[in-house]
Amino acid sequence: MTVPMVAVVGRPNVGKSTLFNRLAGERIAIVEDVPGTTRDRVYADISWGDREISIVDTGGLEPKPESSLRQEVQKQAEVAIREADAVIFMVDVLDGVTLPDLEVAETIRRSHKPVILAANKADNEERRQQAFQFHELGIGEPIAVSAFHGTGISDLMEAVMAVLPPRTPVLEKPGMVKIAILGRPNVGKSMLLNAIIGQERAVVSEAPGTTRDALDTVFTYRGEPVLFIDTAGIRRRGRIEAGIERYSVMRSLRAIARADVVLLVTEAGDLFTAQDAHIAGYVKDAYRGLVVVVNKWDLAGEKALEPEESAEQIRTSLRFFPGTPVLFVSALLKQGTRRVLPAALKIAHEREKRIATAQLNQTINRILSSRPPPSLRGRQLKVSYVTQAEAAPPTFIFFVNDPTLVHFSYQRYLENQLREAFGFGGIPIKIVFKRKGRE
Repeated sequence: MTVPMVAVVGRPNVGKSTLFNRLAGERIAIVEDVPGTTRDRVYADISWGDREISIVDTGGLEPKPESSLRQEVQKQAEVAIREADAVIFMVDVLDGVTLPDLEVAETIRRSHKPVILAANKADNEERRQQAFQFHELGIGEPIAVSAFHGTGISDLMEAVMAVLPPRTPVLEKPGMVKIAILGRPNVGKSMLLNAIIGQERAVVSEAPGTTRDALDTVFTYRGEPVLFIDTAGIRRRGRIEAGIERYSVMRSLRAIARADVVLLVTEAGDLFTAQDAHIAGYVKDAYRGLVVVVNKWDLAGEKALEPEESAEQIRTSLRFFPGTPVLFVSALLKQGTRRVLPAALKIAHEREKRIATAQLNQTINRILSSRPPPSLRGRQLKVSYVTQAEAAPPTFIFFVNDPTLVHFSYQRYLENQLREAFGFGGIPIKIVFKRKGRE
């Protein structure tokens, strides 16, 4: 289900970041009593009642921003309004209705988005009564709140929940494999999806950035339901443009969190860039499976590319992601695309694999005997036993005499040996060391 977005907007220094931090439950946004502190959008996924929503903090809207930085903030906030499902418009009861408030209200009104008016800093009864003056803005009933003290927040959020779009049918079902398609703009992600499922579901365009949101498609493969999450392209951070591009990044990163496996799509024209490795880093940090798909391989001849050398080059860039499958396809000509889904499903099932405790400890004892842990400060690490605590991602708990004796190089050795013994190619695994006797 698509998680609705709620943007918190208003002129500078009305308390937007304080409200954001209150809803998020932690200090994510920087809060200072200085106008213009928040220069970019910040978001957090929260639960309110029985719904999940994303709250987006923005820089302050100004009628006529003078500096280039303030102009950038203005663009970011305007995009937040345009892309949000609902808007919380914050004003300040201490200042009353200001000319900037009137102009911000007009900006929001032109967006035709549901808007909830929050009159902030209403810390006592007298100030709460002052909230009525904001009827002048003509955008609805003002709700008196104090973001700092937390009063009025429940009323505010109930009003927000009431204007959000209705829930869409849940596509995800227990046991359904979820595959996100990620990559730089214009590498052919949507065309690849269409080639895999055999129908024109995703919009395909030569213009970069056609897909702006994460789109879900359910497909049945050999009786097994699969949920595809098609996403907008992620650009290198320094090249993310003001406006809609940043929202695409946010939604794409959330798509990784939803997925079991990520298809990282690149192309023969620009085989594997630092940005592709950066995206793979996001996937690894989220402990999701990975398959690299090199699209537009029909152009490989023009660029004198060989599959073996190209695969080796990509795997060298993905040393932190061992065993990742690398596939060469042409979505346009539908060449090699039939191999993509089986490879992704294999990774998904591998991610769910569990190793019996007896078999695991037998293997670990052999690994320890082959190369005992090095001593540290005159003491040696001793492993009592190992268990797989969970799958998806595979998580192994090593019960030891002292976790501080584990050197990172030996941990990497243990991970490599586990992979050699049990597989887990293209899947990050977790290794946790605990002192024996502590759960």
